[in-house]
This record gives sequence, structure tokens and C-alpha cells, in this order.
Amino acid sequence: MSDGTVHLVLDSGIAWITFDRPQARNAMTWTMYNQLAAICEQLKSDRSVRVAVFRGAGGQAFVAGTDIAQFLEFGSSGDAGADGIAYEERIDQTLRGFATLPMPTIAVIEGWAVGGGLALATGCDFRIATPSAKFGVPIARTLGNCLSIANLARLQNAFGTQRVKRMLLLSEILEADEAFSCGYLQQIVPAEAIEQTARDLAAKLAALAPITQRVSKEGLRRIAGASLPDDHDLVRLTYASADFREGVTAFVAKRPPQWTGE
Repeated sequence: MSDGTVHLVLDSGIAWITFDRPQARNAMTWTMYNQLAAICEQLKSDRSVRVAVFRGAGGQAFVAGTDIAQFLEFGSSGDAGADGIAYEERIDQTLRGFATLPMPTIAVIEGWAVGGGLALATGCDFRIATPSAKFGVPIARTLGNCLSIANLARLQNAFGTQRVKRMLLLSEILEADEAFSCGYLQQIVPAEAIEQTARDLAAKLAALAPITQRVSKEGLRRIAGASLPDDHDLVRLTYASADFREGVTAFVAKRPPQWTGE
């Protein structure tokens, strides 16, 4: 299967970034994560860009997490716990680069925004979605892995503790209406109107004071991330477990996992 691509198009001060791997619901590969990081670095140094808009290709998903097949290599180093820590730190580094973009960011969500896709959407300042949008982190049902504390904190700030527990402990998928009711979504609009809605919101943001937007974003980010505790013990416990190995093997084999708590 293709490694996919993350495209960047600059148009009149608006950056349009597309996650393009529709045959896999835009699930992120290492190649795509690297391309996203490079695009973020490019945008940070380009003061002509006033707004960045992120969208998944194909109309069926924003991003459906990280490509699961990549987890098969975990443990090949002889220390699956260390591999898990390195992976979560790599994801956190990508999300920090994403969240520290100085310009306002918009996520345009059609269909699935789950796992890493939910983290990316949550890292944006504004989110608009079609009625088909779905949000969740169903890893207690699929892989048996975990999220970093930094990722948990972002989700908690965006959804509230109880909804995050529903997504993580119950593997519930939230519908667009609930995401709107808790303030996570800016708007829900029909699929045929989503692009124009994104353009209208981008134009409105681009007309406002960029320095005010930049420092306000950064101030809020610092408050949200202040004094986060270390989580290496939790990540190591999860990724070194037999349950995680079983979750990945079962997912790739397209069978239900058999959890043992080991």
C-alpha cells in the first residue's frame, strides 16, 4: 500500500494542507508524519501565511490514526517498551510542531477523525465538520496501546474528562452532534458546503491582527501544557505488554484480539 503524501498549496496567504492516502482513510505513515513536520517548519518561517487549513483526501476521513502495520516492528530492538516510548515521543514532537504554528489553524473533517487523526484535529484552533464526522480513540478495542500524557491533556482540555474516558475506556465513537454540543466543533455543515465554509472562516481569520492571534495561541498552549508529569513508566508498561503484541497481530490479521491483561 502507498506510503501516502501530505500536500501543501499556498494561495493568497492561506495554506491548504491535505492528508492524501484515501485508500487507507488517510492513516498516517512515517513518510506522512515526516512530510507534515517539514511543512510545519516551512509555515513557521513564512510570515505571509495567515491561516492554515488541514483536510483529508477522499471525503471519507480526516485521518484514521497511524497505519497499524507499522507497529509490527515494535520489539524488534529487543525492548518493546523503549520502542513505545520512542514512538509516543515522536508523535508528541510532531503534535508540538503542529500546535505551535503561529497562524490560526482549521481542521476540515469529513468522516473519521480517530486515534492520531483525533490528535491532529484537536491540535487545530478551529474545527468544522460534516454530519458524517466521527471522533474517537478506540484503542481499548483494537490495539491495546496508550496515549502520552501530553496527548491526554489536549483531549481532556477539548472534550472534558468524562468524554475522554468514554472514548478511551469504553472505546465509544462520538458523533458530530455531540462534538458540537461540547464546543469541540465550530460548525457542522453539509458536505457540499464544507469547502466554502472553510474558505469563509479562513478569510475571516486572515483579516485580523496576526500578532494578537500568535501570542494568544502560544499563551493558551503554555497554560495547557504547564507542569505535565512524566509518563514513561505508563508507556513502557503498555507497549511491553503481551496484550499490545496481541492487539497489533489481531488487527493486521483482521480477527478479534484476545486480551489477557498481561
